[in-house]
Amino acid sequence: MAAVEIPDVTVIIGAYEAMPYLIPCLKSVEAQTLGADRIEIVAVNDGSTDGTGEYLDEFAARSKVSTRVVHQENSGGPSGPRNVGLDMARGRYVFFLDADDYLGDEALERMVAMADRNGTDVVLGKIEGIGRGAPKSMFGRTMERTDLFSSNIKFTLSAEKLFRRELLEKHRMRFDQQLYTGEDARFTLEAYVRSNGVSIVADYVCLYIVRRDDGKHITQSGSYAMRFDSATALMDLIADFFPPGDQRDELMIRPFVITLLPQFDHRWLKAKTGTRQDKLDLAQPLTDKYWTPGVARRLKVPERLRLHHVAAGRADLLEEHLKFLQAKEVPEVVRKGREGKPYLAYPHFGDKKAGVPDEMYAVTVPEWVDGVRVSVPKAGKPKPSFARRVVRKLRRMARGAASRPARS
Repeated sequence: MAAVEIPDVTVIIGAYEAMPYLIPCLKSVEAQTLGADRIEIVAVNDGSTDGTGEYLDEFAARSKVSTRVVHQENSGGPSGPRNVGLDMARGRYVFFLDADDYLGDEALERMVAMADRNGTDVVLGKIEGIGRGAPKSMFGRTMERTDLFSSNIKFTLSAEKLFRRELLEKHRMRFDQQLYTGEDARFTLEAYVRSNGVSIVADYVCLYIVRRDDGKHITQSGSYAMRFDSATALMDLIADFFPPGDQRDELMIRPFVITLLPQFDHRWLKAKTGTRQDKLDLAQPLTDKYWTPGVARRLKVPERLRLHHVAAGRADLLEEHLKFLQAKEVPEVVRKGREGKPYLAYPHFGDKKAGVPDEMYAVTVPEWVDGVRVSVPKAGKPKPSFARRVVRKLRRMARGAASRPARS
């Protein structure tokens, strides 16, 4: 079919060994209520051997949606195909669609309308997982305009979003081909930062993300070293845009908790001694540069303690903490000071020999302990001591007695 001159959206699909997932993926683009005449597809077959390339050619020959197919040698990751597609895109907007995922029928129509109405450069559509989890915290309500610090969008950094192509071309934004995982996080965060606002479509499922049974999705494979490369790229990007301070610390939560912390969970206990130490060594440059009190106080106690032990290089304390969590033991809630500031008594709380500051155990954000919500005391007048409360009560009793008439 002849290509439209300026489509509203270019859907970019990088495909490697994508059968049979590619079939519903492409069908979902054809089914868009936006209309075939307002969409184009650029599909890049990244060296597939399972019939992916042949199916793309067949689809392009018969579909009402203008489709161009590129066949290339395998690039080893998703960045190369996405960059090829972006170089060829003609649409006002681009949407990067993974070949194993698919769109809701009204997805592109709703997202384009949202971006056009508000002049925003990035639009997030509600996501639903098929056989896997999906981000939820940022989809509580539809938002015409938001940003990194007024919402939880930093916790969804996949590239499967609507981007205004003018923004990407203005800054020559492309995916880092040296990264084999996490390349989308770096790209998307940069788009958030550079954008003229972000919109959220939360009242309609725009994207269905599918868990592959064959384990070939890049996030299900690859060595742990890739995860540290991904964390480094994202942390360095944040540092490039934001000087030390609250905004940098707020954004650093994402790579610390989502990318780095999973390298030090129960699986770390099962790893060989050499692997354990290697992970600690890989984390050291990152914690030296970016692990700050501002980041720490924004985390829940068990997360903070793990990262503190990692930053200190204390494999022994990390092991004890992880075993405590694995055993599903419940820490005692200890309240200290006149305001009753809560601390969670995980292993080595108050142990001077271990050298972990009490503040690492302090509750600084609300969290649940054994079904009970533990919160930070509200700022205000300090709670009076027991002795002070007794004195006040005696004074009230004395005043009450003095005001009563004497019996005749």
